[in-house]
Amino acid sequence: MTATEITSLSLSAIAQTTRQAARQLAVLSTEVKNQAIEAIAQALESAKSDILAANATDCKVAEAEGISKPLYHRLKLDETKLKAAIEGVRDVGKLSDPVGVMQIHRELDEGLVLKRISCPLGVLGIIFEARPDAVMQITSLAVKSGNGVILKGGKEATRSCEAIVKAIHQGLSASAVDPTVVQLLTTREETMALLQLEEYIDLIIPRGSNDFVRFVQENTRIPVLGHADGICHLYIDRAADLEKAVNITVDAKTQYPAVCNAIETLLVHRAIAPSFLPLVGAALQSRHVELRGDEATCKILDSSAATEADWSTEYNDLILSIKIVDSLEAAIHHINTYGSRHTDAIITEDENIAEIFLNQVDAANVFHNCSTRFADGFRYGFGAEVGISTHKLPPRGPVGLEGLVTYKYKMVGRGHVVATYAGKDAKPFTHKDLE
Repeated sequence: MTATEITSLSLSAIAQTTRQAARQLAVLSTEVKNQAIEAIAQALESAKSDILAANATDCKVAEAEGISKPLYHRLKLDETKLKAAIEGVRDVGKLSDPVGVMQIHRELDEGLVLKRISCPLGVLGIIFEARPDAVMQITSLAVKSGNGVILKGGKEATRSCEAIVKAIHQGLSASAVDPTVVQLLTTREETMALLQLEEYIDLIIPRGSNDFVRFVQENTRIPVLGHADGICHLYIDRAADLEKAVNITVDAKTQYPAVCNAIETLLVHRAIAPSFLPLVGAALQSRHVELRGDEATCKILDSSAATEADWSTEYNDLILSIKIVDSLEAAIHHINTYGSRHTDAIITEDENIAEIFLNQVDAANVFHNCSTRFADGFRYGFGAEVGISTHKLPPRGPVGLEGLVTYKYKMVGRGHVVATYAGKDAKPFTHKDLE
């Protein structure tokens, strides 16, 4: 028997245990789940020193092994970032419970009543590179939505994830929630085995690089929620307020360049390019942003020449491609050609132009006069997010609690049979919605 087969057997047992714990979690009250979430937050606070020490070791080892700058930024946890993540856990506890919501209440006939009720998905498989703070976000969302979760972090974050999950288990042990509802995997072999467990895992959520997400999508039959690219655009219209446009551009590129909602391409209307580009170029270069422009841009700015590949590249770094366009239509065409359907924004004072952009750009998030960095579950008021989906079918965009529940139809009758409603003397349905 190979090592992979042994791992698969072991992981099947873990997944079965998690599924059983999730079934128990699914029927707990909102109050009990919220108490468990608060217990997790308190345990994380108590373990702060251990978590930060583990992360410091992870960062030191990863740096010595030549980790990329964007991945290092995702890996690193400081006291501020950890405190924000714990507050995010508590925010989830304040949200409405997505489980047990009656979406349809309908009388089909007298005494025959149909309900559609929201319910947990079951067990989530979360695979991510770096981002140890994701463990806290995802666990709190899983508990609130009544789901079990099996986490697989990247090798660069193993110590951090182990310290965080240890604290989470301590918190859950002080609550009514079985700690086995949250599991952590640590080896590469377990990743491949996890992707084959369609019998026990209901949804896979990958968080990482383009190649990583595509690898997951191509190697499992389990439904996958996620996005492969974060190629976000900002279009500066001819009717833009230039000061506003500069500030938003700088924020969208430099506030946190290593994330998927930072812009990678700036599109500028030709009519304002001579006045806008020197302003934004100076602001970006003062923050050490490398500029790559098309031919028209290079005549105005001191920038290197962009290639065709730049328009479809997610840099996750202080690099920005710039293109001058002749019209709103040209900007929309470029975005819909090269974009990843993640987040795209327009800066303009013309409401009609903005409305056309918002309606015609094909993306999960479309913004007017604000930074693309707002595309985030926490900032949307979801408490946190398990990931971002660029699929057309829901859930789409930042996925919080509402993306972690499904629904079932419940029908109650009094001995009703279909034959009553079929044939020449068929009785009609009433199909009356009830309060």
